[in-house]
Amino acid sequence: MKKKGEGIALIYYPTGMAGGGDSTQAFIKIKPDGGADLFLGSCDIGQGIKTIACQIASDETGVPYDQVVLHNNTTDDTAICFGTFASRVSYYAGNAVRAAAADVRKQIFEFAAPELKVSPDELSVKDGMIFATKDPSICMKLSDLAAMVNWGMGIPIIGKGSFALAPKPMLDEERGLIDVITTLSYGISHAEVEVDTETGEVELLSMENVFDSGKTLNPLLASGQVDGGIVMGIGSTFSEDCTPYYPSDDFKPKNFSDYVMPTAMDVPPIHSEVVEFPSAGGPYGAKGIGEMTTNAVSPAIVNAIHDAVGIWINDLPVSPEKILIALDNKGI
Repeated sequence: MKKKGEGIALIYYPTGMAGGGDSTQAFIKIKPDGGADLFLGSCDIGQGIKTIACQIASDETGVPYDQVVLHNNTTDDTAICFGTFASRVSYYAGNAVRAAAADVRKQIFEFAAPELKVSPDELSVKDGMIFATKDPSICMKLSDLAAMVNWGMGIPIIGKGSFALAPKPMLDEERGLIDVITTLSYGISHAEVEVDTETGEVELLSMENVFDSGKTLNPLLASGQVDGGIVMGIGSTFSEDCTPYYPSDDFKPKNFSDYVMPTAMDVPPIHSEVVEFPSAGGPYGAKGIGEMTTNAVSPAIVNAIHDAVGIWINDLPVSPEKILIALDNKGI
């Protein structure tokens, strides 16, 4: 007999680490042609920080996106980053790049002000043009200024920036309050399953998800992270297992033929939404969204199995064997 069930799981997830040492640095250099070199040590492991960082640098310095070059090859040549983990990179690196860009922008305006005969605080820069905010007809090319400063004056335009978690306050024992993390993201996953009580097989029929990004810096990259995280969650729920007979290492996977990851054939219809509740400290309000998208999948599916046949599976991955044993113990 096949029985259907539905389940949900709610999640909150921190961005970054608590305590000292969690920091990221960035450097930006304006080249004589008006382009920008961005030096950033944050590793891109598929989440898209190379794109995000260049977007932010472009937006903040006024250098066109296609003229921003990211230098991210070795730790000898780039600024320091604490690491790519804890869903922290867009938050920390984004803030560091914004700070470096603000330093660059300040220098650009100080050099441009005498040329345009306005004060530095009256200037703006966008799309490679420096102009008076109240009268855009008063303007000059960023490339002309960069050439003048670099070649004519022999002065480099280099900005530096960093972001680190602020020191934590002591516990307010009277009110029971302490700021222990940078910011929190929130999410929910809903799963629909069909359980075959004769074979123990579980078919995942659909997944619906909503996650809080704070502010989505790149919608396409965010969508890819969400869908990728959900598929990873499906894998850990149903098939991925390093020690299937723990604590015995019998039948321990030795390659990716034995360690079974989901393919496109295993992915059900997925519908996901990203909502925005800006973080006060994130770049443009952004929060971390990468890891949390995986974590709600398994409990949502396990809850759906319970809704369908009234059993709890407390040991992942969910297998037909575990389903049948649980059903037998329940007398079904």
